Amino acid sequence: MTDNFSSSKPIYRQIAEQLLKRMIRNEIGPGDKLPSVRELAVETQVNPNTIQRTYNEMERMGIVETRRGQGTFVVEKPEVIDRFKREMRAEVTEQFVRGMEELGLSKQEIRSELDRYLQEGDSK
Repeated sequence: MTDNFSSSKPIYRQIAEQLLKRMIRNEIGPGDKLPSVRELAVETQVNPNTIQRTYNEMERMGIVETRRGQGTFVVEKPEVIDRFKREMRAEVTEQFVRGMEELGLSKQEIRSELDRYLQEGDSK
């Protein structure tokens, strides 16, 4: 998770999105313990206060829960992760379609281009 961070969005949100994507891919499962604030700060090379803010935001969103003296854990409610998976999928799809529409492609052309890409891959 030592990705370069974008300046367009707060770092704590980018880290939260990275963790959420790992949850969606089942790399981190319901009930799993997240790294400590200090461990994740070292891994991501950011200030521990940023990681604490990330965990606080994720707790506010209902994705994780902090257990005093034990750490931060993914909630054991798969429906919560499923909801975020649907939301993220819709957001990515919308960004893709809007980008293609900005290039002047019709819905049929977008479908055709997506089909071509999926069949051939991104090798050109």
